[in-house]
Amino acid sequence: MDAASPVTQPPQPAQAPSIAAPRTGAELIKASAPFAEERPLTSWLLLAETLAALAATLALAVLVPRWPVQVLAGILAGLIQVRLFIFYHDALHGAIFRGSLLARPIMSLVGFYTIAVRSVWTESHDFHHQHNSDIGYSSVGSYPLVSVGMLRRLTPSQVRQYRAARHPLTIALGYLTVFLIGMVVGPFKRDPGKHWGAPLAVALHLGLIAAVWLTAGWMVALAAVIIPTAVASAVGSYLFYAQHNFPAMQLKGRRDWNYVYAALNSSSMFEMGPLMEWFTGSIGYHHVHHLNHRIPFYRLREAMRAIPECHHPGTTSWRLRDVRGCLSMFAWDAEQGRMLTRREAMALPAPATAPVGAAATG
Repeated sequence: MDAASPVTQPPQPAQAPSIAAPRTGAELIKASAPFAEERPLTSWLLLAETLAALAATLALAVLVPRWPVQVLAGILAGLIQVRLFIFYHDALHGAIFRGSLLARPIMSLVGFYTIAVRSVWTESHDFHHQHNSDIGYSSVGSYPLVSVGMLRRLTPSQVRQYRAARHPLTIALGYLTVFLIGMVVGPFKRDPGKHWGAPLAVALHLGLIAAVWLTAGWMVALAAVIIPTAVASAVGSYLFYAQHNFPAMQLKGRRDWNYVYAALNSSSMFEMGPLMEWFTGSIGYHHVHHLNHRIPFYRLREAMRAIPECHHPGTTSWRLRDVRGCLSMFAWDAEQGRMLTRREAMALPAPATAPVGAAATG
């Protein structure tokens, strides 16, 4: 070969692009921080839109003397009331209306209107976020959840109480079970000085029903007050449930519990269409909300798309099979690493015990 001839180098294999390790802990929470910036004008415009939609549907219930229209208007008002509650929820988290002197009394009125006064909701919901899916504290701010080992230690009476607390009828009747009892009776009995507003909310609610009944008739009271509250309570109660009781959820024991792991693996992504996403204030992005509760609801989707670690949550939906799947969840089995149905949990054999006097084997 001529010394002046160029030497042809063999082709080099293409280098695979470097893949960054998934972020965890404080690093991942820090990555979510830019999305926790509120857009105040957006918050107020969306609240005005929601209140206008609620007023319009309630006007239908009051002014159109045809019961099918009134019932439909009441159902729609209930769904809009769910969205209104998300403003209250986010405001108490400090995600929206931060430092607004005008918003504070408005949000307090929303708390009375939805029978979830500030003192009760803040106490239970903040605790829930601090102990999300920590199985020993699951009953505070959510539904009780036990492991298979805990289930074996319950008495028959306690098992019945546990089943009743998670029963579909209990969830559907959230107006009575979750709100009137769970948000009023229990907290007031526990600390009447702190939670004096809870029975006042019930008194105002009953007074509103009576006032509408006396001035416009029982059908208007049913359509404009009772049906909306019943619908909003049922939908909200099921959302509370399905956000932390779904087939794909993963839990860690109390010693290994981790805030970020619980946000991404023990909190569901509730898939729904644009209309239901509007009614529920995008709270279906629940794993993102638990990662950083200061992200306004209208930025949760944006945050999920921008953070790769949030792209693969356990999901559920409003499809009947998914609703049935969530409602069938009964107990966590650490050995199998999954939630079990009641039939599966009850069918597990009791753990073997060593014979009396047998030597320990370490």
